[in-house]
Amino acid sequence: MNTPPTPTSTPIAKADFIEGMAKGMAVLESFDTERQRLNASLAAQRTGLTRAAARRHLLTLAHLGYLESDGSYFWLAPKVLRFSGSYLASARLPRVLQPTLNRLAAQTQQSFSAVVLDGSEVVIVARSGVYGAPSRVLAYGLHLGARLPAHPTSTGRVLLAALPAAALTTWLKGAALQRLTPHTLTQVGPLRQAIARARRDDWCLAAEEHELGVHALAVPLRNLQGQTVAALNVVASPRQLDEGSLQREMLPLLQEAARELRGLL
Repeated sequence: MNTPPTPTSTPIAKADFIEGMAKGMAVLESFDTERQRLNASLAAQRTGLTRAAARRHLLTLAHLGYLESDGSYFWLAPKVLRFSGSYLASARLPRVLQPTLNRLAAQTQQSFSAVVLDGSEVVIVARSGVYGAPSRVLAYGLHLGARLPAHPTSTGRVLLAALPAAALTTWLKGAALQRLTPHTLTQVGPLRQAIARARRDDWCLAAEEHELGVHALAVPLRNLQGQTVAALNVVASPRQLDEGSLQREMLPLLQEAARELRGLL
């Protein structure tokens, strides 16, 4: 899997690196919304391991209760939720952001999320509660803990805009810019320009690049030291809010929320 390094990864001495653990985690992370069930061959293909090594890791993870299997294919077991559950219960960021997300959703009847960058993807760490009519837009995969590609998302571009120039260049060199809709930017040059625009404007609007029928607007969330620690976004259907209306009605709310949260992050 071609995944750029996470800019916040902690450096480690070679003698302290446990290769077997890294390989096991790679196998566990190879399951996603595109491939919910993997056999040894598919897991090897996705991780770069040999088929025999991938099989041993799959069997070990199943033995430990993190995978289930029918003897040929493997899939994630509920036990993996221990990781996300523990994070959401103990991490400060989701707890701090949740009241603001809920307030914004109740005020506007739209969906709000807080997102962080992790390698080539963004991860939703907090989401607003359920408010408004059942017809309100809910883009595919926008659940708590969901991982989305960074390049076609408003939050991804806001977070990439906060990277130092060298780190951004490294990210772009390693990124697989998959086309998800006819509107997705898949060339490095135009994507770099979009990221530069997000940096200049201090917000980003992505129109139907991740999913058709979904517009998303994002702003950075910074702490008192000026460091971008997350991104705050709202998603809406073009039928509800066109690009101009989304920017005009929602951007001031996002920016004000970001200012209010700065002292808490």
